[in-house]
Amino acid sequence: MTTQTRGRVRVEGGQKRVRAQIGGVTVADSADVKMVWEIPYYPTYYFPQDAVRMDLLSDSGETKRSPARGTANLFDISVGDRTIAQAARVWNEAKFEEVEGYVSFDWKSMDAWFEEDEEVYVHARDPYTRIDALQSSRNIRVEVDGTVVADSDRARFLFETGLRVRYYLPKTDVNFEYLTATDTATACPYKGTARYWSIDVGTGSHGDVVWGYDTPLRESQQIAGYVSFYNEKLDIYVDGILEDS
Repeated sequence: MTTQTRGRVRVEGGQKRVRAQIGGVTVADSADVKMVWEIPYYPTYYFPQDAVRMDLLSDSGETKRSPARGTANLFDISVGDRTIAQAARVWNEAKFEEVEGYVSFDWKSMDAWFEEDEEVYVHARDPYTRIDALQSSRNIRVEVDGTVVADSDRARFLFETGLRVRYYLPKTDVNFEYLTATDTATACPYKGTARYWSIDVGTGSHGDVVWGYDTPLRESQQIAGYVSFYNEKLDIYVDGILEDS
């Protein structure tokens, strides 16, 4: 696998078959994609033009310039009676030789993305990100303004590359009388969709500081039905020692 870098942007060859669809129509399908880290946290997939339904693309006449990546022509995508403006970028003046003439897509403009035959959500998954959910007998106690909201010796510690450890507790070890469900939901390509709760112990509400995954994705199945607490906003004690916020 070759790698090119320019500043904070890097390009690597991908090893997965990747597909992008709109309305059930496959717009791009390739096992020879390039992964471009346009931002540090996850890659964007770039497709060779022979893997793209170029007949569905029409030049919008606009361009997008990146100091590190070059200049791309912006194309509209038309599938049936739907037209999605400037959803594709054709990199005809790329600063990386490896992606010259390649096509990238606005992730949210696609209806579905697949890595091999598994659907991927939110954004492409970083091949260097790993998730480990480990059972632990260490005591986790969560306090809000001196009130114990949760206390457990059965937590599952979630270690995710580049992020701080999160403690997921069984719901039976949480005092749900202090929690109120909210309408907030977030999505993660590694864990799935989370729902949230606020905490109120009578001293004021702390919004969306508890979350959980009812049906997490496969690599995070061990935290199914457990809930975690926002370390940075609450007092969390690990074996009696207050964790730094």
